[in-house]
Amino acid sequence: MELIIVCLAALAASLLTLFSGFGLGTLLMPVIALFFSLELAIAMTAMVHLANNLFKIGLLGKKADCSILIKFGLPAVLAALGGAFLLAWFGNFQPVHEYQAFGHDLQISALKLIIGCLIIVFVALELWPAYANIAIDRKWLPLGGVISGFFGGLSGHQGAFRSMFLIKAGLQKEVFVATGVVLAVMVDFSRLAIYGTDILMRAGSINWGMVISASLSAFAGAYMGKRILGKVTIRTVQLLVSAALTVIAIGLIAGVL
Repeated sequence: MELIIVCLAALAASLLTLFSGFGLGTLLMPVIALFFSLELAIAMTAMVHLANNLFKIGLLGKKADCSILIKFGLPAVLAALGGAFLLAWFGNFQPVHEYQAFGHDLQISALKLIIGCLIIVFVALELWPAYANIAIDRKWLPLGGVISGFFGGLSGHQGAFRSMFLIKAGLQKEVFVATGVVLAVMVDFSRLAIYGTDILMRAGSINWGMVISASLSAFAGAYMGKRILGKVTIRTVQLLVSAALTVIAIGLIAGVL
């Protein structure tokens, strides 16, 4: 039963996040954590996340915008290293609030509270008609890369900030999705270089059958998403991104994610 639940979660999350450009790890990790320790859940989710992004590169990578990969991606990679180094330091901070819900002990951290509030501000701006028609000049892409990469290394939420900038860069929907996928892999490799050793140390405890099954399910979700992509408009993608951002932000603020 646990294998079926995790695989269904991986398929659904991969399908949805193909359009938003983020969220597979955020949505899948809590499901895996229902059956394994938090440390193992994080390690297993990271492997599924990376495998799925590599698969999506095979599906869409050729449509990625190379200029954005350089202007946005390189600063993101460097900033992700800095964020990953700071992760241990922020881990020493006491939670802002602790409470129980659905039989679980939940914690609201200062970091996730700040990230969640920032995301909500960006979503509100995106839904504001005057802002929705504004495109971000490409000269600001390096700044977007620094912000996205830093939070990616620090908390793993780089995709949300990446999509905030790319969705305003005037890209076609296929280019938006493909560029986001390649950027995600670049940051994944960067942060794995810092704390990937922990995954190797836990290799003997990892349920490899579940990792492989979840990865295959995620591949199926990405493939289904690619088939649907041609039938949706860029505005639909923007609205899906805003909706997904709102769910992620509320989960972070509440201490659920």
